[in-house]
Amino acid sequence: MNLFCYKDGKELFCEDVKLAEIAASFGTPAYVYSSGTLKQHFKVFDEAFSKIPHITCFSIKSNSNLSIIRLFLSLGGGLDIVSGGELYRSLRAGADPSRIVFSGVGKQKWEMEMAIQAGILMFNVESHDELLSLNETAGKIGRKAPVSFRVNPDVDPRTHPYLATGLRKSKFGIPIARAFEEYLFASKLPNLEIIGVDCHIGSQLTSVEPFVDAVKRVKAFIKRLREAGIHINYLDIGGGLGITYDQETPPHPAVYAAELLKELADEELKIIFEPGRVLVGNAGVLLTKVLYLKENGDKNFIIVDAAMNDLIRPSIYGAFHQIKPVRISNGTKIKADVVGPICESGDFFAKDREIDSVECGDLLAVMSSGAYGFSMSSNYNSRLRAAEVLVDGGQCSLIRKRETLGDLVRGEE
Repeated sequence: MNLFCYKDGKELFCEDVKLAEIAASFGTPAYVYSSGTLKQHFKVFDEAFSKIPHITCFSIKSNSNLSIIRLFLSLGGGLDIVSGGELYRSLRAGADPSRIVFSGVGKQKWEMEMAIQAGILMFNVESHDELLSLNETAGKIGRKAPVSFRVNPDVDPRTHPYLATGLRKSKFGIPIARAFEEYLFASKLPNLEIIGVDCHIGSQLTSVEPFVDAVKRVKAFIKRLREAGIHINYLDIGGGLGITYDQETPPHPAVYAAELLKELADEELKIIFEPGRVLVGNAGVLLTKVLYLKENGDKNFIIVDAAMNDLIRPSIYGAFHQIKPVRISNGTKIKADVVGPICESGDFFAKDREIDSVECGDLLAVMSSGAYGFSMSSNYNSRLRAAEVLVDGGQCSLIRKRETLGDLVRGEE
């Protein structure tokens, strides 16, 4: 579903609002999200698994704005978090702690204590030392911590190397060959309650096969645990389903679900999913203004007011994002680099891209920016982080104010 579209053949809208009007009201750069797209994406994903007990836990690292979190909570979603800060956001947004799972390789004791006190559903433990720390922390406050281990099934997710998390060389999870002994050890610790198994193999996957392969391996592992007297209630199979940025053809959630249900339908387990990008990626754009045009010999540059601090994916992943004019003019094309003002050669959104010709002051939309856009942004070069706007039909709301110069030095002495 794409509610970012041209109307009258030349004006780019988000739902029923002109992006040009959003720029005039809130300035640029700005992130703009479509409420209708967010709702539709969640419903399509969640309803695809309606035949089995499950919780769709939105991975808030992909987009952690409180309004986005609240929107998914209102649709019955749970949350996947990776830090104490994300737990704080979740609770501020009104989340039910019993529908929160806590992932991540480096949980600190204060984060563990905060999560235990809140009453989260479970911790996805990723190392032996973390297990010991969690047991100690739970004991100090007189509570039991609910635990699953993130089991690394050594499945190739066929994605960007930086996005692969289920291989033996990855920092994530515990190798499946060692995980059984860790479960046996954990079963003897007094302050832990084993309730699940977790598996997450990577992000931006465009094929169902790696998911199915991982689930088969983890199912066999769970059977072995049960034979050893360790009862498992939850299977968390993570997220990672990809989206279309350029020419990718990821499976529709219904296809993804159909294949997984073949493996999961008869299991006496509650399944946890952790979708992030697939829910928010194509529900947002980065709106930016052309500052200058520059020509160096046979090289053209379009210099815009957004930069790598606003959207870093092209710089660190070489990621492709379509770039569309907010207003189509004469339809002529040029080949150019679209770059930002930051003092880094890596500050670009596109290189040697054929793009509609533009003039200074024109607006561009960097598409598919709803995931890992603002949430990975920074103040590099002491730049102000962008505003965020949520559109619902013909209404738009400012859901994050643009930072001020005072915000840059708040907390410094």
